[in-house]
Amino acid sequence: MLENCLSMSLVPKSKAGPSPVSAWDSETRLLAWLATCVAVFSFLFYFQRGDVLLYGDAVAHMNIARRVFDSKTPGLLQLGTVWLPLPHLLMIPFLISNEMWRSGLGGSIPSLVAYVFGVVGMFRLVRGSLAGRAAPDAAARIAPWVAALVYAANPNLIYMQTTAMGESLYLGLFIWAVAYCSEFIAGDAKALTKCGLCLAAACLTRYDGWFLAAVLAAVIVFLSFRSGKTPQGNTGGVSRGTVIKFVLIATAAPALWLAYNGIIYRNPLEFENGPYSAKAIERKTQSAGNPGHPGSGNLLVAGLYFVKSGEANVAENHWLGRLWVLLGLAALVTAVPVLRARLGAATDAMAHAWLPLLLLLVPVPFYALSVAYGGVPIFVPAWWPFTHYNDRYGLQLLPAFAMAVAVLVSLCIRAARPSPRLRLVFALSILGVVVVSYASVWYARPICLQEAEINMRSRNRLEAQLATWLHKLPADSTLLMYVGDHVGALQQAGIPLAHTINEGNHRVWKQPVDPDGLWERALANPAQYADYVVAFEGDAVWQAVQEKHLAELVEIQVTGQARAIVYRAR
Repeated sequence: MLENCLSMSLVPKSKAGPSPVSAWDSETRLLAWLATCVAVFSFLFYFQRGDVLLYGDAVAHMNIARRVFDSKTPGLLQLGTVWLPLPHLLMIPFLISNEMWRSGLGGSIPSLVAYVFGVVGMFRLVRGSLAGRAAPDAAARIAPWVAALVYAANPNLIYMQTTAMGESLYLGLFIWAVAYCSEFIAGDAKALTKCGLCLAAACLTRYDGWFLAAVLAAVIVFLSFRSGKTPQGNTGGVSRGTVIKFVLIATAAPALWLAYNGIIYRNPLEFENGPYSAKAIERKTQSAGNPGHPGSGNLLVAGLYFVKSGEANVAENHWLGRLWVLLGLAALVTAVPVLRARLGAATDAMAHAWLPLLLLLVPVPFYALSVAYGGVPIFVPAWWPFTHYNDRYGLQLLPAFAMAVAVLVSLCIRAARPSPRLRLVFALSILGVVVVSYASVWYARPICLQEAEINMRSRNRLEAQLATWLHKLPADSTLLMYVGDHVGALQQAGIPLAHTINEGNHRVWKQPVDPDGLWERALANPAQYADYVVAFEGDAVWQAVQEKHLAELVEIQVTGQARAIVYRAR
């Protein structure tokens, strides 16, 4: 099958024939404006409801970015490890404003832009796959709009793109990387470098990008070298230098992050096996007597939980969710090149849709491996333990679902049989599944929103109460506080991070401890360095002040959270 793709792809296109479609024609500009309107109005809706900062991770992302310049020890080393740096770097310009920091708007702007970026990329990917560089026919004009609308109208994505979470940004880069890869395979050599740049950015956004980069690099190298050599030293019309340049760009970001962790933390895999990694958190959970998460050590079960989370992100009803999976499988099967002869000219026109659709399914093996062997749990309310955790990961399947629906609608339009009326009924039935599914999600509220509300309810209540007390302290006070768990209290109170001594104020390259670091010195003698101490039962600050006999000002207790105590240090 790959040889068939090669015969139609890596050989340069003839100059004769229809003129290529403009990358930013009137349809694309219209779609970008529509997506911008959705992004802005949805942000205003969720902002007015106070839902933009529900996720604790969203608050943490914003404050990692903020402490790069707002800290007693500012600098790029404040980016830390575990979480990749690009989302934080993109937020920094918008978080300089205290108001945009406190409101959450500064963290949401990159996500809003990425949402529009992803919608346009979905349109371009499907149009390029179904029409190539020629002027699109009716099916190739309708299908891209279908894919873009299925992607853009997803209730969970609409909510997530209003937050400082990384889903919207990664999805946009994921889609454009596959789109440029598809354009390269269709004969546009310049698209390969753009694909590499998108992969590099994706690799600095989420670890999903590392797996994606490995898969796309393997595909490009395989297709290029299988296409045959020319006397000029080219492979299929594309120089080996171009392919090597692509591979170097795509692998530069992971290499950079490994080097950063190796130099700063003395462990290139600090993000993977360090104290804040998913594996370390899982070990801590298991040591407390909790059973392992579903799918741990079982690749099949892990994959099923991920697919189930994908279903939950497109439909509230279980049967509708399964129907989406069936639609995806049907689209993949009908686009397989070896079946074109049996299914007729309609599927022949979709020959280039097969490989992009397959590439959009890359998240399935990645998350199956992550859940089974990487310590990453996914809980869905329909299966044990019947709760919500990391349900948002299922959004990674949204591009595949959107393209599958578009491919099937295109097939209905192009098919020679049955009758036009019956083909119209089939197409409308497919679109009806989308409408009914999304309506069920809106009615029950998006599962990503439910996840944030359920898991962060007590945490947000504690931070709101603590912020009320912190706001009453003198404005020039210095606080000693472990901010890893409840930095949102400082954000709500409007207290600059530079007014705190926290776990980020030490030299991480000093292993295993840094007795001369500001953080360690303040823990040893709080009264010398801080005016007030904020301790959460069990954390490093709480343990340090037990024998210091500090004056307790207030104690805050919220069910499900460690009690917080504010002390006067001097």
